[in-house]
Amino acid sequence: MEFTAEMIAGFLGGEIVGNPQAAVHTVSSIEEGKSGSLAYLTNLKYESFLYTTGASIVLVDKTFEPTQEVATTLVKVENVGECIVRLMQMYAASKPRRKGISERASVAESATVEGDSYVGDFAVIEQGAKIGANCQIYPQVYVGPGVTIGEGTTLYAGVKIYEGCRIGKNCILHAGAVIGADGFGFMPNAEGGFDKIPQLGNVIIEDDVEIGANTCIDRAKTDSTIIRRGVKLDNLIQIGHNVQIGEHTVSSAQTGIAGTSKVGKNCFLAGQVGIADHVTIGDRVKVGSKSGIDKNVADDEIRFGYPALPGMQYHRATAVFKRLPEMDRTLRQLEKEIQNIKNNE
Repeated sequence: MEFTAEMIAGFLGGEIVGNPQAAVHTVSSIEEGKSGSLAYLTNLKYESFLYTTGASIVLVDKTFEPTQEVATTLVKVENVGECIVRLMQMYAASKPRRKGISERASVAESATVEGDSYVGDFAVIEQGAKIGANCQIYPQVYVGPGVTIGEGTTLYAGVKIYEGCRIGKNCILHAGAVIGADGFGFMPNAEGGFDKIPQLGNVIIEDDVEIGANTCIDRAKTDSTIIRRGVKLDNLIQIGHNVQIGEHTVSSAQTGIAGTSKVGKNCFLAGQVGIADHVTIGDRVKVGSKSGIDKNVADDEIRFGYPALPGMQYHRATAVFKRLPEMDRTLRQLEKEIQNIKNNE
């Protein structure tokens, strides 16, 4: 689908400098821009690319004034970053959604698939499952018995949702995500082995949640593992049984949260964060990458390191750590001087 500069300016409330009929059908970076693409200038250190880009249209701030001749069409807007996101959302929404149930899908008689939903090849919808309207169930998805999926949700290829789990409205689960596998629960026995503890709960994912590829969210031992509204989880994340994650919290890849821990709302967990079991993290907490949390964290705190320390304490400790070789040499020299003084007494 093509969009002209005139259409884009009208949608964004922008001002056109150049050809209002210039058309684009894709988005690119300004340095990689080609004919038919829309690029954007959000950082002036990339301004030089504006004068050489092949992009047909470039978004710039309203206050921007070029210092050289510009061959491409400019659309001046209030906030380039926000506008490019709005345009990408508009472009994604314009793509046609699939409809209908494939003849090669397996849908149980007692399952419900509401109007205009799509169920792809070799998807399996088990008995008692309920799929809301306008859902997109891609090939090889498994939806277990009694699962409910809210309207407008997308399950990409290979997603697996185990029995009794609940997915909200307008969620996106990317390829290979597994929702509701057994939590890691075992008890030592008299023979030196381990007996499995049955995991009898489920997983509840509220509305507007996005789950990355190959992320696993375990079912609860009892009650529910809960992912609250608006949470965004990256690829390759492990969420243990009975964990609760608060609204609008985001986490980067390879984070692991052990069983029964609670993460508050509007938190940010960077990549490879580890959270021990039975830990409570408050609201609006920020945790740096590769940090390990083994104790409760209050609201609005910042943590770095392993084990994680408060932000300023971590930076002071890091400054000392960098000087350890120098401090070691100084200490050894002082020990020699003290020993010499003792020898001469």
